[in-house]
Amino acid sequence: MARLLNAPPSSPFLSNLAASLRLIPPPSSARRPPLQFKVKCSSSGESREPESEAGAPSLSSAAADADADADAGAGATSSSSGLTYKLCAGIGGVGFCETAYLTYLKLTDSDAFCPVGGGSCGDVLNSDYASVFGVPLPLMGMIAYGTVAALGVRLTGKDLPFGLKESNGRLVLLGITTSMATASAYFLYLLSTKFSGASCSYCLLSALLSFSLVFITIKDFGFEEIQKTLGLQLCMASLVVVTLSTAYSTSQSIPSSLAGTEIPFFATEITTPSSTFAVSLARHLHSIGAKMYGAFWCSHCLEQKQMFGREAAKILDYVECFPDGYKKGTKIAKQCADVGIEGFPTWLINGEVLSGEQELSELARLSGFESDGLSGLS
Repeated sequence: MARLLNAPPSSPFLSNLAASLRLIPPPSSARRPPLQFKVKCSSSGESREPESEAGAPSLSSAAADADADADAGAGATSSSSGLTYKLCAGIGGVGFCETAYLTYLKLTDSDAFCPVGGGSCGDVLNSDYASVFGVPLPLMGMIAYGTVAALGVRLTGKDLPFGLKESNGRLVLLGITTSMATASAYFLYLLSTKFSGASCSYCLLSALLSFSLVFITIKDFGFEEIQKTLGLQLCMASLVVVTLSTAYSTSQSIPSSLAGTEIPFFATEITTPSSTFAVSLARHLHSIGAKMYGAFWCSHCLEQKQMFGREAAKILDYVECFPDGYKKGTKIAKQCADVGIEGFPTWLINGEVLSGEQELSELARLSGFESDGLSGLS
């Protein structure tokens, strides 16, 4: 057909036919709208993305908005954590100064200045409860507060030692402050029970500081994080309570009639003579390592010695549990505490602990003493 239409007309008939064919329009079904494509030109290396329809946000802009929101949230969290670290550093510094002052007084055996409470403040600070396993409590507090202050400063500057991450540093801070708050609560309990009526402004200040530290630290953790760290807090609190209870288990309560009295040590006098049986029994008890534990103010201890008499009582291995006298807060001697004494007198014979006064015949039986006919003597 194309050749026919494009061929040069050789006759009038062909010329007319070609002209008529060019004038016939194509059918409407054959018409197609032109296809149009929008192409975004970009330089090499750039991603080519089709333009979105008008009015619909693109995925890239939505992601950018999400990143902006996340950055804003992270910035707020970082700001809150930064304030927490600064507060911990400041409060820890105050506590460090307080405990450093008390440590100096303890090591130099000086009296503390007590603005509130007068002499009772010194009684608390100088009591046997002011040390744990021989270590002064102010010294332990100074180390704890100093660690919190240093850790707060390092966390603020994001410069933790030993390559610790910030999350690990926060856990360490939480563990230390939880331990300090638990210890303060325990000491307040001792202050109210062992030193009833006494006042100690330094103790109360330290408790306020430690409670503030643990509250500030916990507040920085979210609810889900608190749930995850609850086990850590319970473990630290339990460890502190067990340690302090073990250290203070050596504390022996004095009879209520003497609770508010300061008793200087005095030697008791034995007035009864010793029988041959009592002397022999005393020598036997001494030979097997049996010991009698008592207190100078204990009337039952004196009566037990009177059963033996003057001569025999001198042979006994007697352990005085309050050799320096007694006053409020005084602890029992370590030798007595190791036995687990519940009352006076207490006997330790062949590994068996006996509380209360014992008849000489009972002591002979328990110790395996053979009197050779002297058992009837007393």
